[in-house]
Amino acid sequence: MAKITYIEHDGKEHTLDVADGTTLMEAAVKASVPGIDGDCGGACACATCMVFVPEEWWDKLPPKEDMEETMLEFAENAEANSRLSCQIKAGPAIDGMRVSMPKSQH
Repeated sequence: MAKITYIEHDGKEHTLDVADGTTLMEAAVKASVPGIDGDCGGACACATCMVFVPEEWWDKLPPKEDMEETMLEFAENAEANSRLSCQIKAGPAIDGMRVSMPKSQH
């Protein structure tokens, strides 16, 4: 399990224990974390599960695949450190990671 903290745009935090192999989007939706919509159900076909990942965690994540890059290109609030939480699976390498969310996913 990885302990992941989701930070809403207003600073409110939600810390979850996420089972290894579960995507951060799946865990957030199941726990009703505000700010993670996951409209496409994790198919990497929207950008409503976008999170901002601090730079110190980048090398612990798999690189963005083409589909994720494409979705982020069209996301309204995307930044250089944006990732889709449906593409990040929990595991020991990201235990303790803190991600923040934009004000809106739409």
